[in-house]
Amino acid sequence: MNIPIYPGSSSFIPGATPFGFYDYDYQFQIDADKVTTFVARRLGYPIMEVELQDLNFYAAFEEAVTTYGNELYAYQVRDNMLSLEGAPTSSNLNNALITPNMGAIVRLSQQYASEAGAGGNVTYYSGALALTPGVQEYDLGTWAISQSISGGIEIKSVFYQNLPAVSQMYAPFGGFAGLGGVPAAGLYGGMYGGGYGGGYLMMPVAYDAAVVQGIELSNTIRLSAYTFNIVNNKIKVFPIPSDSDVRDGFLFFEYIKVQERLTNGLITPGGITNPSNAPYGNPVYTQINSVGRQWIYEYCLALCKEMLGYVRGKYSTVPIPDQNMTLNQSDLLTAATAEKTALIERLRLYFDETSKKSLLERRSQESDFRKQEINNVPMVIYIG
Repeated sequence: MNIPIYPGSSSFIPGATPFGFYDYDYQFQIDADKVTTFVARRLGYPIMEVELQDLNFYAAFEEAVTTYGNELYAYQVRDNMLSLEGAPTSSNLNNALITPNMGAIVRLSQQYASEAGAGGNVTYYSGALALTPGVQEYDLGTWAISQSISGGIEIKSVFYQNLPAVSQMYAPFGGFAGLGGVPAAGLYGGMYGGGYGGGYLMMPVAYDAAVVQGIELSNTIRLSAYTFNIVNNKIKVFPIPSDSDVRDGFLFFEYIKVQERLTNGLITPGGITNPSNAPYGNPVYTQINSVGRQWIYEYCLALCKEMLGYVRGKYSTVPIPDQNMTLNQSDLLTAATAEKTALIERLRLYFDETSKKSLLERRSQESDFRKQEINNVPMVIYIG
């Protein structure tokens, strides 16, 4: 079977590439035949025959342009992913100027706000646990089941404390001496008092602060400490509730549902969620500058070397009169692999040097160098 090989010239027409990404780009049509001539001559034509067809050159040229675009836009996604998350996928970002924003940073910070009770994406619920006189320990897991809560709860705060000292200041039965052996001033304030502590007589704030401190110290030393301890969904209250302690009969607390912490972290904004759906398309070949095109030409040459190596590898030697001719398959494949790797590394290094981080670092260094240079300028004192 006599398959024709490259005759020394070509004429590109739309539809000659495998995918047709750039077939109707006028500049691509012009460069396709120029690249074919460039690659063929670099492979030894016309001194040596090149066992490829124009379709092979066109396929390599298309792949080289696409590889350049893939590396470029993959880098763009990496450099801007925090600003792109959640943005719509309907518009092409090839030529978009992306301004950094705090949207993703705020979303990432919501978990800390949720834990601090200062916002976030987890709802805080209020609960009430019935206290029983003489019972010190209560099972919160059992309470959650009784409220039809699945997945468990996590307690964030428990409202189990003695009356605040300020509510005990001006109760009608108060006074530092107490009433009938009551050790602190006005323990019935708030329930039987006349409202806010300062409602009876305007006193200096320093006096109020001193009285509050005195009441708090008295409560700490003379009265039972109101506190609690939670271990393995069991809450233990101190002191043990009695008939006189259980006024309203409930222990109030705030909690979150553990399941909501997991499900609320899964959002579907209908936009960009990962690098695979960031709306970058194939590059427009006409808009690629000379630096990018030179890289494309070199990568196309490496691809054609690889294809020619596989073609020549079908037969390691070719019989000719009086001797055998050894083909250079291994040399072509080795050179092609090394050149492709070096070109990709060179392109990625170039993109890294133009990242936001690198550009800001370079600008900072330039600023420091300018300051050092200015400091070396003699400071002349003019006397007028």
